[in-house]
Amino acid sequence: MPNSPLTNRTRVRRLPKRGVYDREAIDAIIDGSLFCHLGFVHEEQPYVIPTLHGREADTIYLHGSAASRTLRALGGGAPVCFTATLIDGLVLARSAFHHSANYRSAIVLGTATHIEERDEKLHALEIVSEHVVPGRWDEVRLPNRKELEATTVLALPIDEYSAKVRVGPPGDEDEDYALDVWAGVIPLRLQAGEPSRDPLLRPGIPPSPSVARFLNLHG
Repeated sequence: MPNSPLTNRTRVRRLPKRGVYDREAIDAIIDGSLFCHLGFVHEEQPYVIPTLHGREADTIYLHGSAASRTLRALGGGAPVCFTATLIDGLVLARSAFHHSANYRSAIVLGTATHIEERDEKLHALEIVSEHVVPGRWDEVRLPNRKELEATTVLALPIDEYSAKVRVGPPGDEDEDYALDVWAGVIPLRLQAGEPSRDPLLRPGIPPSPSVARFLNLHG
């Protein structure tokens, strides 16, 4: 996979040493994030909307209600900024000014297109489902015709992209290292809790294999 062609829109300008343009790194951030944010302008008003996503090769798939203002705007050709972020730790410095966070954040700029054909739509929805809880798609009833018609699915090509990454300890001023203040990093990670049963779930149905695998990975 090629590196991103640098453009004025994707170049990291603030702390440029944190800029990452390697496609494998961008994919890892997108795939490691359970949800994303979509930034766009609709009727001169900026919006940033959180949603689920999935990636296959050079395409990010997005889905939602056919009545969604966000998806109608994006499907109508509005430019979009897709952002996926992973926070890895809180960076506690000796001075208030130098507190920070260790993170990995990727953006993809472009224009999304509608997916209309039934099989392609189902495939895209499977990609999103498998991104969130791998294996779940094969355990549940698939969308019927009415549900597919009520769902909008968009494809966003990964053509213009970059990432910004911070790692490591705090960077204090020289004079602050003599202060008797604890400094370091508090690691953070996604952790799943104990599953809560649907009150209407019939007795005797245990968590499915996909749920067990998710708990094993994120528990």
